[in-house]
Parts: sequence; structure tokens; C-alpha cells
Amino acid sequence: MTDLSVSVSVLGAVVLLSEASRRAAARLFRGAYWIYLLEAASTFQLCCCTHELKLLGETAQLEPPVSLALTYTMTVIHLITFRGASCNATGALESVCRGRSGFRAAFVLIACQFGAAVAAQFFAASVWSLGLSDIHLRHQRFGFRCFDPLGGTVLEAAAVELACGFIIQAAGLHVHKLDEKLRAPFIAAVITALVYMGGRVSGAVFNPVLAFSVQFPCSGHTYLEYCFIYWLGPVLGVSSCILLFEKIVPFLSGKSTIGLDVPAAQKQKTQ
Repeated sequence: MTDLSVSVSVLGAVVLLSEASRRAAARLFRGAYWIYLLEAASTFQLCCCTHELKLLGETAQLEPPVSLALTYTMTVIHLITFRGASCNATGALESVCRGRSGFRAAFVLIACQFGAAVAAQFFAASVWSLGLSDIHLRHQRFGFRCFDPLGGTVLEAAAVELACGFIIQAAGLHVHKLDEKLRAPFIAAVITALVYMGGRVSGAVFNPVLAFSVQFPCSGHTYLEYCFIYWLGPVLGVSSCILLFEKIVPFLSGKSTIGLDVPAAQKQKTQ
């Protein structure tokens, strides 16, 4: 339980640090700068917490109910504290396709996300180097190395990431139909279920930025294979979901697509 207590403390410290950054940015900056800093702070929080949860899950041998409870709880906290930040490159690309954002703004947003993802790698390594728990010490002895994250073939992992991207996008498109208080718990439940079902095959990341921070440093596969799995898979999943629910289904039913463009604030997508 000592390892679990230390990891939970690390998670709490990361959330508090990121929240302090968001509040400071909200007071000091306005407009586009605030949006970029919000994405950076939230992406940093997401990646740091996922690094710690992944290490805890792989080395502490927690019971599945405990692991899933941690995943669900942290996802709810992320959704509540992110204040509309997507922390996901597919969200920025979707905004461009819908005409809500320009290419330059989307590029800067994605750059902020990837910058925060890299910063999270260094932050996680710095925390682990302190040796606060046995799992941190063991990870330090291995040089913070990450081993093959796949439990299947490259095609199987890509298919899982595509399916996860499709499902979470579908949930995001329809979550506005629920009461506002139920939206975060619902999305968190969907994400937790996806992690449980697809985690053993690909890790069930379905987020290109998060995968770049957590999965890409792992050995076992080439950079291009990871790009195929963790970048192309989720993008195709999100794209196919939008095409199905906003083009094909309305066309077959004879309904207009007006009103299907759900505000981004109601469609937060994270793992």
C-alpha cells in the first residue's frame, strides 16, 4: 500500500500544480494566449498522471478493481479541471475541419500540447529519480526504460486504437443529451471501459499527444509503427465517427445535419 499511497500523492501534487498554473494563466493572460496555456497545463497534467498510473499498473500488480477505480477517478478529475481543453491533437484537427479554428491556431495549439507532453516526460523522470517508493527505485535502476507496450500485433493494436477513437468520439457527440452533472462521469466511465477492454492490446491510449509522451519512448517497435498505431488509428476512428453520425446517418434518414455540431466544451476527449 506504500507504493499506492506515494503514487496517489504524486497524482494529487500534479493536479494541484497544474491547477495553480491554469489559475495563474487565467489571471495574467487573455484570449488566445490563455487557450494555449490552458491546453499546455492540462496536457501536462494528463501526461504526468498517465506516466505514474502506467508505472503503478505495470509494476505494483494492483487488483483490477483498484486499477479501474484509479483510472475512473483520475479521468473524472481531468474532465472537471481541464475547463474545456481537449489535450488531444484530433480535437484541434476537428476544429479546423469544422471551420471553428484556422490552420495557424491549430498548429500552435498542437505544438503546445506536444511541448507539454515532452515536459511531462522530464517531470516524471525527475519525480521517479527521488526514489519515493519501491516502484520508483526499481524503475530508476532500469534507467526509466519502457518496454514493448503492445499485447498484440501492430494491426491489432491499430484496430483497437481506431475503435477506441470511434467510440469516445461517438460518446462526445451525444453526451450533450445528458444532464450537465452526468457528462463527466459518463465520459469517464466510457474511457475506463475502453482502457479495460483494449489496454492489454495497445494500452488504449486513443490520443496522439498522450501516446507520444507515454508509449513512443518504449522499445519493441519502430517510430513509424507507433505513428501508425497511435496517430493514424485514432484519427481514422474520429473521422469515421464524424462521417457516420453527421453525414451517412442523416443522409439515410433524410434529416439535416444542422445542430449536430456540438460545442467543443461539451466534447472533452482524454485517457
